[in-house]
Amino acid sequence: MAAADLAYWPADTSHPVLELTTGDLLRLAAADAGDQTALIEVAPPDTPSLAGADRTDRQWTYGQLLADAQQCAHWLLTRFSPGERITVWAPNIPEWTILQYGAALAGLILVTANPALRTAELRYVLAQSRSAGLFHTAAFRGSDMTAIAREASAGLPDLRATVCFGDWPDTVRSHQETDALPTVRPGDAAQIQYTSGTTGFPKGALLHHRGLVTNARFMIDRTQLPRRGAVVSAMPLFHTAGCAMGVLGSAHQRASYVLCQLFDPTLVLTAAARHHADMLAGVPTMLIALLSHPDFDRFDLSRLSRVLSGGSPVPPELVRRVEERFGVRFTAVYGQTELSPVISQTSPDDAPNDKATTAGRPLPQLEVAIRDPVSGRLMPTGRVGEICARGYQTMSGYFGMPQRTAETIDADGWLRTGDLGVLDERGYLTVTGRLKDMIIRGGENIYASEIEQVLFTHPGVRDVTVLGLPDPTWGEIVAAVVVPTDADHVPTVAELRDLCREKLAPHKTPARWLTADELPLTGSGKVQKFRLRQQIDRAELPELLRDRDL
Repeated sequence: MAAADLAYWPADTSHPVLELTTGDLLRLAAADAGDQTALIEVAPPDTPSLAGADRTDRQWTYGQLLADAQQCAHWLLTRFSPGERITVWAPNIPEWTILQYGAALAGLILVTANPALRTAELRYVLAQSRSAGLFHTAAFRGSDMTAIAREASAGLPDLRATVCFGDWPDTVRSHQETDALPTVRPGDAAQIQYTSGTTGFPKGALLHHRGLVTNARFMIDRTQLPRRGAVVSAMPLFHTAGCAMGVLGSAHQRASYVLCQLFDPTLVLTAAARHHADMLAGVPTMLIALLSHPDFDRFDLSRLSRVLSGGSPVPPELVRRVEERFGVRFTAVYGQTELSPVISQTSPDDAPNDKATTAGRPLPQLEVAIRDPVSGRLMPTGRVGEICARGYQTMSGYFGMPQRTAETIDADGWLRTGDLGVLDERGYLTVTGRLKDMIIRGGENIYASEIEQVLFTHPGVRDVTVLGLPDPTWGEIVAAVVVPTDADHVPTVAELRDLCREKLAPHKTPARWLTADELPLTGSGKVQKFRLRQQIDRAELPELLRDRDL
């Protein structure tokens, strides 16, 4: 077979890899756009500050953000040494971003933790990363985070300091700068990001400055965000979508990052209108909720020109709805934490069908190949296989897990994503599902995303996921879990089955149909199918009615 017929896309080397650290990026932004608004705080109305401030609508210019980050870095160095790890366990507050930049300037490694973690989960992160410090808010969404932090950190030998963000004004902000900051290099470790937990086993991806900063540059260029524009996002900062794509991507364009403390459709739409957003970012479930807002048409979104999504496959019908209702050009990213994170991305200029059905083309300086999951051989163009990638942005490894690192990155530097996909002759990548989520029914390979895309076209389906369940006859059967648009008018099995049979081969039609109020998601918006399987095993999800008359 000729090389041209194999599913391999070479790296586009026309754009250079940036030899910059996260701190370098902020210094450059402050040098040429010091008076430009860098960060805008958005919190729910009538809620107290989670960082001890006297208001929750604060703003920073790039000059002010650098000054606060440098002050933070000097304070950090009175307690920690370069190369040590500190964990941040908090929702989206401006101090999170200041700590991100401060840690980078101080040469510390920032360990990011989902604020929804409970005691045992947080303790795992602190212990596995051997963190020397923990930064947290006192409370969030009814959770006593101070009590959880105290219990989770008890007896950990590496942990020396625990800081509540509520004390920030009296500690970090009151500190005076002293010695010079250390030299930090682009290849140095910047963050440890724990994998989302779709399988329930978190691994800490060790990411370096070069990968995070350069990937954010390439992503924001592909997005075509206007220089000094405004980005509104509720994407969590503990994930690369927030702290890298959002914060660093905005810094590259000297844009204003409008940081929503949490995702609430009214809060996000109000922020987008008030701050004249040029771009809005959100996972598919967020976009669905925004489009479903009863007063959507009352918000002035006339400045909005881009909507960016990712985190999980974006159904084609949702792409069309977003472009039509928002009046924007859509761009979707596909990536993985281990790759800092974006692998491929559609362009706003792509043909409608490419934006609706593919994950775009690889970003610059990254090779992509589709390989046989068993033999490792390159697959022919247009055939399904495991997506593998190699380039500057690959993680240094899983922290403290050399065996898991070796299983993921081979001797030639190729990283196995665990995702299934197809690469066409133009370099456009289509993600068909997770290798672990591929359903094998009677020897036939079935890809859940194909079925999900069909079901998503039904107006009564707000969200849906498809998974395999054990079966003594077939090995596995196909099951669908549907979140209805209207709880009082839930689609029936007959309606959905007919839709599938019209569009798909008979063996792909789900054999079991269940319903849920919401799908369990990771912090990055991926469906936790292992939790759904647990709920199904415990008979916690009701079956859909088979017919409207029943």
